[in-house]
Amino acid sequence: MKTVVSSAGNEVQISETMPTVLIGEKINPSGKKRLAEALQSHDLDYVRQLAMAQAEAGADILDVNVAGPGLDEVALLPEVVTAIMDAVDIPLCLDFNDPAALQGALNVYKGKPLINSVTGEEDSLREILPLVKEYNTAVIGLTIDDAGIPKDAGMRVDIAGKILERAESFDIPREDVIIDCLALTLGSDTNTALMTLDAVRGIKETFGCNQTLGASNVSFGLPDRGVINRTFLAIAIAAGVTCPTVDAEKVRATIFTTDLILGRDRFSQRYIKDYRRRQKEAER
Repeated sequence: MKTVVSSAGNEVQISETMPTVLIGEKINPSGKKRLAEALQSHDLDYVRQLAMAQAEAGADILDVNVAGPGLDEVALLPEVVTAIMDAVDIPLCLDFNDPAALQGALNVYKGKPLINSVTGEEDSLREILPLVKEYNTAVIGLTIDDAGIPKDAGMRVDIAGKILERAESFDIPREDVIIDCLALTLGSDTNTALMTLDAVRGIKETFGCNQTLGASNVSFGLPDRGVINRTFLAIAIAAGVTCPTVDAEKVRATIFTTDLILGRDRFSQRYIKDYRRRQKEAER
């Protein structure tokens, strides 16, 4: 199954038979004081710099979130999306809290974006799926419903099925829905990563959908988080995740190595190119 998203001049294809797509996670003010201050003061040059740095680091898609205390998300999201489109020509993932902010961003977007996200909650399905259809976007479906985040892998698969069924009722093709099984921290439950991986495998086997994960969530509250994140990512990609949401600079080598081992890097070109890049950086 192939999901296609695009910017004005660049198309990205997501499929388990192709190299893993990296969704850059850094344009999000949560826990990022400097970015929050820049958004508050409308310092869009800083936002552009973040976007260009992520693109240079290997992000294929940029997640864009401007929601936070004291920030006018409805006004900011279209403004920031426009600024980023002027800086880099790669597809964007429109991450929102307020559906009005999402619609404003969709009105200015050039290409086919990814929406982050719809859930299995009834209010979310009613509000977001009509926008997905109207604007011909792709969308991330979170495996959470009105009862919360299930602790059972099978229940997460069921919620994914509900989202897909409702999307199809709007004539949204299955390939335009990317499922997120929700990585939670191992710090509170040492079995949570295993359960998420079971859900990823179940969705791959049942629906064949492309899948994402906010991979760094798995290490929250634990020491040496980078080691945990990189190990988890490799296993998750092998299980069925095709477009994780990551800090591209920190995990690119791990992802490219995983793709090489899984036979998704023809003639090792991607891995070797990144290896040479790392060698040059080490020599500086």
